[in-house]
Amino acid sequence: MTFPKLEIVNLRKLFGNESFVALDGVDFAVEAGETVALLGPSGCGKSTTLNIIVGLEQPTSGDIRIDGRSVIGIPPGKRNVGLVFQDYAVFTHMTVFENLAFGLIIRGRAKAEIARAVHDVAELLGMQNSLKLSAAELGGSELQRVAIGRTLVTKPAILLLDEPLSNLEASARIAMRRELRRLQSEIGLTIIYVTHDQVEALCLADRIAVMNAGKLQQIERTSVICKKPDHVFVAGFMGSPPMNLLRGEIIGDGTSAGFRRDGLIIRLPSSEAFATNYVGQPIILGLRPESLTLAAANEATICGKVAVVEPRGPEAVVTVEAGTVSLKAVVPTAERPQEGADIGLLADPSSFVFFSGETGRRLAS
Repeated sequence: MTFPKLEIVNLRKLFGNESFVALDGVDFAVEAGETVALLGPSGCGKSTTLNIIVGLEQPTSGDIRIDGRSVIGIPPGKRNVGLVFQDYAVFTHMTVFENLAFGLIIRGRAKAEIARAVHDVAELLGMQNSLKLSAAELGGSELQRVAIGRTLVTKPAILLLDEPLSNLEASARIAMRRELRRLQSEIGLTIIYVTHDQVEALCLADRIAVMNAGKLQQIERTSVICKKPDHVFVAGFMGSPPMNLLRGEIIGDGTSAGFRRDGLIIRLPSSEAFATNYVGQPIILGLRPESLTLAAANEATICGKVAVVEPRGPEAVVTVEAGTVSLKAVVPTAERPQEGADIGLLADPSSFVFFSGETGRRLAS
């Protein structure tokens, strides 16, 4: 029987005499060679999950399984899990070689084995010519490479990365993303990557797990999660700008249906026959900013006034006020309207996402 490389089973963690719920039933699996990013706001439980996987924290309940075997109660050093922090934790009084060798030295490995393993990792990281340098001489991205290399040299079954690039400048961060992608493809590592940076998550992960207030809201492929969020929190968190969320109700006569928010009515396509089952019920309609295009008033789904225009290189984010509704649309910079202008927006019906106004969960359509 083949097991996932890592299984997180109904994980709960309480702090402060069990008055604070840090993790509440977190449950997912990671396959061998897969990279999963844990994404969410500060305090959502990302780092707590990582600390429990590596063994720095014990769960209140639930299980952690590696290759089908529970590791609860097994000390961190015996779980074969590597953890790299955002602050590098590199010993600056040591050389690069000594830093890379450190984990194998404390495991009592033979000198020849240590030398071979260090040189292999140094070659992988492109640091063969830096082994004799003091770590104090290195820049931020090189220090992060050493931190990752010191973990890789022990050949962990799973590599855990906790905000590993957050202390780097933009250019170094981009370079390290390339390095991590290369390591993924060359070594086939199983990686759990904690970040608050959506761009990093989308660049590096096969799947993204979005967390909020200790709960796992959704875990999905990176190519899907922005278009098909399962919960309004995910819809309002993912993307830049995130999905427009309009709270209103479904109206209809049994043959056609529309969405109404105060004075705004958006006609729904006939294919959305499911909507008639929700007539009169609270509904949240999700509209991706990229799915809204400029249109003449007589062709527009929504008409309103431009409140703000935010240029972003080849694109511009336009905020449109339509009665009590505020919407963001992404348009080509060359076509951006002037602030204060009256414009129309055409919404692509195929991009509509409906959520329950009571549970916040996506409704199947």
